[in-house]
Amino acid sequence: MATLTKLPSGKWRAQVRKAGIYKGATFATKQEAKNWAASIEQYAAHVAVSGFAPPPKGATLADLIEKYISTATGEIGKTKAATLKMLIRRLGHVKLSMLSAAVLRDFIDERQNEGAGGVTVAADLSFLSAVLKWAKHSRRLDINDRLALEARESLKHRGMNTRSTEREREPTADELAALYEFWKNNQRQKIDMVVLVKFALATGMRLGEICRIRIDDINSVHRAVLIRDRKDPRFKAGNDQLVPLFPDAWEIIREYTEGRTSGVIFGAKASSVSTAFTRACKKLKIQELHFHDLRHKATADFFRSGLDIPHVALLTGHKTWAMLRRYTSIKAQDVHNAYQRVSNR
Repeated sequence: MATLTKLPSGKWRAQVRKAGIYKGATFATKQEAKNWAASIEQYAAHVAVSGFAPPPKGATLADLIEKYISTATGEIGKTKAATLKMLIRRLGHVKLSMLSAAVLRDFIDERQNEGAGGVTVAADLSFLSAVLKWAKHSRRLDINDRLALEARESLKHRGMNTRSTEREREPTADELAALYEFWKNNQRQKIDMVVLVKFALATGMRLGEICRIRIDDINSVHRAVLIRDRKDPRFKAGNDQLVPLFPDAWEIIREYTEGRTSGVIFGAKASSVSTAFTRACKKLKIQELHFHDLRHKATADFFRSGLDIPHVALLTGHKTWAMLRRYTSIKAQDVHNAYQRVSNR
């Protein structure tokens, strides 16, 4: 039961102790104090029965998403950040108490009518699911954290394909030669794109990883480099890996670090490198080639050279064979070549 006390000032003090919850507040009238105490007791009873707190009265999905963003412990990537902003625009007005399967059904309808494909809508719902799970298990709110997951599962019943087409694009020798020649003859090109592309092909590293390498990340004893906070689907922060460098990559590192004791090795921003790569491909009319495709070729070349899965996984940072498999691109001739090498031992 709530305790109501009239203060010398004429105001009323309400205190509630229930189910481990203690709250107190002062009001101008006794009725206001009673109403407040009743709402707190109802809240406490809800927590006692379910173990979760009801969403704050009037709280919207926008409030929840904004709280999620402000308290995120890890870095929120550009795609996720943009999607969360879109969800705020589209669904932010929905009160948490009114969030339902019907609301998400209508959201999917709208996205479909706009021309969004299954992969895009599935990603929208996956990011929303992350917010709902966070609300349930981190904020302990009594909210259906499976709503977005179930909506995502409904996409297949709509005939929407939620699996993206895996890229198998690799640069050809002629394309690489043309790119190298283009950059060598471009006096306005400040970034050493030839070196960066060759380093990417020799290591299989992501562009962001290459541009983050610092002098003090180099391990000369083991001819390796420490990649900090390597991309991971669950735990990126603190996911540091010491990755060996093959001779071609080590020679590039040696040349760029000679006489230096600090700073990033290549001195280029990932966004600038990506832009320069795309611009060169456009000038040379090289179709559908991205910088990330260099990682695809490097990974496939590791396998073609005879390296096994654990060794390639260490180089590329992939956690499972399922994640690594899409980069293999092993062809029939590659198998014959590998067999020939084994037979000649």
